[in-house]
Amino acid sequence: MNQLPVEQPLLLGMMRLLVYPELADPQALLGFVERCVERGLNGFDHADIYGLGQCEAHFGAALRLRPELRQQLQLIGKAGIVLAAQDSSRWRVKHYNSAAGYLTEAVETSLKRLGVERLDGFLLHRPDPLLQTDEVVRALQALVEGGKVGWLGLSNAEPLHWQVLGRVLPLRCNQIELSLLAQQPAWDGRLQALQADGLQVQAWSPLAGGAFGPALQQALEEVAEALQATPNQVALAWVRRLPGRPVPILGSLRWARVEEALAGAALQLDAPTWFHLAATARGISAP
Repeated sequence: MNQLPVEQPLLLGMMRLLVYPELADPQALLGFVERCVERGLNGFDHADIYGLGQCEAHFGAALRLRPELRQQLQLIGKAGIVLAAQDSSRWRVKHYNSAAGYLTEAVETSLKRLGVERLDGFLLHRPDPLLQTDEVVRALQALVEGGKVGWLGLSNAEPLHWQVLGRVLPLRCNQIELSLLAQQPAWDGRLQALQADGLQVQAWSPLAGGAFGPALQQALEEVAEALQATPNQVALAWVRRLPGRPVPILGSLRWARVEEALAGAALQLDAPTWFHLAATARGISAP
């Protein structure tokens, strides 16, 4: 189970791509992607449900303006969640679908929207309680062997999920919620288990959607002042200090936020500082 081909300072999440007016024009989005690549940031995290497929389509429209740029990008796709609005049954209920036919069609549809021949990585978006291991393994192996997917991973998987599938599939990563406000994986052994099994950790919502409370925000500001950094850089450094050096998936596509995150990619926290922030976020005197 190898790590990603190129270590990234962070990945950019495409979930909210459509809410940025400055990126609404394909040419403007292309310029944004080009700036990212120039700064050494080439990993873009997609999913078929982001914007009900329109985020992929918009990214694809930008990429079609300069097809040769594709060779410099790492495109990650995900599937397996069916939103209530997409459910064709009488129940109109959000659910998960890991059937072979569904996953295969999801990948092929994502490829069409993005205008590419292959996803560099493909992840099962959520654990499916009805997942049939043999069926999923055959479907994912066929996608890799057919050249439509480069490598495989999981999202929001628990240890038994990745261990069972990892026995027969070369999994490379697991995307999990991880931040100062979502610390549990740092305490329950999941990060060490992922590291031991060779899976890279990709941390979604590493800044907790900006929901840091007053006490934590003050602590971040104090640490930032001491380290000549910004509070957001410190919060991302807290995530990177964890075992396996998790890769943050930045949800903001504001260029100023992207530059801020890249500028702080080398920031390191010592253990006392890490524990001080952890304890403040948990509202306790000591972890």
